[in-house]
Amino acid sequence: MKKILVYIILIFPFAAIAQSGYETVLQQIEHNNTALAALREQIESQKIGNRTGIYIPNPEVEFNYLWGNPKSMGKRTDFAVTQSFDFPTAYGHRRHIADLQNANAELVYKSERINLMLLAKQTCIELVYHNALAREYSVRLDNALRIAETYQIRLDQGDANILEYNKAKLNLTVIQTELAKIEAQRVTLLAELRRMNGGKEIALPQDEFSPPMLPANFEEWYAAVETKSPALQYVKGEIEIGKEQVRLSRALALPKFSTGYMSEKVVGEQFQGITLGVSIPLWENKNTQQYAKAQVKASEMALEDSKIQFYNRLQSLYLKASVLQQNALKFRQTITSNRNDALLKKALDSGEISLLDYLLEIGHYYDAIVHVIEAERDYELALAELSALEL
Repeated sequence: MKKILVYIILIFPFAAIAQSGYETVLQQIEHNNTALAALREQIESQKIGNRTGIYIPNPEVEFNYLWGNPKSMGKRTDFAVTQSFDFPTAYGHRRHIADLQNANAELVYKSERINLMLLAKQTCIELVYHNALAREYSVRLDNALRIAETYQIRLDQGDANILEYNKAKLNLTVIQTELAKIEAQRVTLLAELRRMNGGKEIALPQDEFSPPMLPANFEEWYAAVETKSPALQYVKGEIEIGKEQVRLSRALALPKFSTGYMSEKVVGEQFQGITLGVSIPLWENKNTQQYAKAQVKASEMALEDSKIQFYNRLQSLYLKASVLQQNALKFRQTITSNRNDALLKKALDSGEISLLDYLLEIGHYYDAIVHVIEAERDYELALAELSALEL
């Protein structure tokens, strides 16, 4: 439970950010994931368990059949029904504690669901990243194939030497190898999504990112976020449970009662009537109140620490996402306004540059495209953490 609470501190609402194109995949995983279904049943059983032991104990029925010695004394029959109970206010406190525990159990389920959805979305982002790489390397492969075929023809015609042809073939092999590695990683990511989807096949053909923008003012955004944090709600729930435990311990320190009916029959005589009993609270609940109060104090301190950690974590992630956002936008704008792949191909075909020069220059261009895709992926991953509660 504590591990879940620590992790949930990192999860928070981000109302300004809408989900991208992952909704269908995430909905399927939420519906089909077997671990989440098992946790749902476990939480339901825990909620039932929280409501056990909150009622008055079972009544006691006693029957005695005694025969005398000598026989002339006759027989004696005793019958008694008794019901014991704590001070009446204790049962109200127990019911309230059970309700608070059930509410916190739902928060635990919610945090685990968020963890699963976040992992699924991160996997989707990695898959989109590799889809984008596969798209780019397919373009490179087509280009490399054309170059290799051209130099094969030129070599056969005596218009090119073997060194140039070998360069073209080597370039083609390198791109084929990289594309094979990308495809292998895509297979692995699809298998991971299938695992989270309860073993059912799942598809995500998306091959580009379109993330939304961050809100402009962190402090204004955080003011709205803090009240919605399930981590803080969980700790506040623990404080309320502790306070109810204090009230319950006070009620249990009061006298307990028992009442009932009793009948006694002997030869020629019968006695019957009601019985009343009371326990004197001396030792049984010693230090119970002090322990409950100490638990409340510890929870209150944990809440203050959680607020500090929550704020600092959000601020750190927000600043990280802001930097990544600027990097992604800058890279994409630079690539869009400085495309030179067509110019390089034209220069190669016209003989203005050598094949080696072409491969070096086009390599720089291709590397820049990969950096753009990486920057957009990193920004998407940061946003996934920020907006996890909305998944």
